[in-house]
Amino acid sequence: MRAVTAARRWLGTPYLHQASCYRGGCDCLGLIRGVWRDLYGQEPAKPPAYSLDWSEPQGQERLWQAARRYLTPKPLDAAALGDVLLFRMRAGAVAKHLGLQSRVPCHRAGPASGAAFIHAYSGRGVVESALTGPWQRRIVARFTYPEELS
Repeated sequence: MRAVTAARRWLGTPYLHQASCYRGGCDCLGLIRGVWRDLYGQEPAKPPAYSLDWSEPQGQERLWQAARRYLTPKPLDAAALGDVLLFRMRAGAVAKHLGLQSRVPCHRAGPASGAAFIHAYSGRGVVESALTGPWQRRIVARFTYPEELS
């Protein structure tokens, strides 16, 4: 729940490519980095500069590789609050969007209590969005922040 609380503080932060500045601007990776800093203090590493296409022309899954290095992988069907979600925005493309699970579905409470996630989205900034079918189908990996830092 600490990760969700931290991410919600970022709501309304404008979108800014390669940034991770609370209220100043961030992209989807910058949001995940900002939550990391809220949870642990200093980041484990600064990411290298990256383009908007996220290594797509080369077909390299750099974001996925970095997520595996610093986060803990978990099964796709094991949704929990605070999970970091990695999305492939279109078939055949590299995975290049991140979000943080902010609500899990409560099947007994009806459709108003569906899943949601927080993410930084170009043109919209940091928002909380419903994790609808089209978004769910794009999830290629699910991670948690580590229990402990080594």
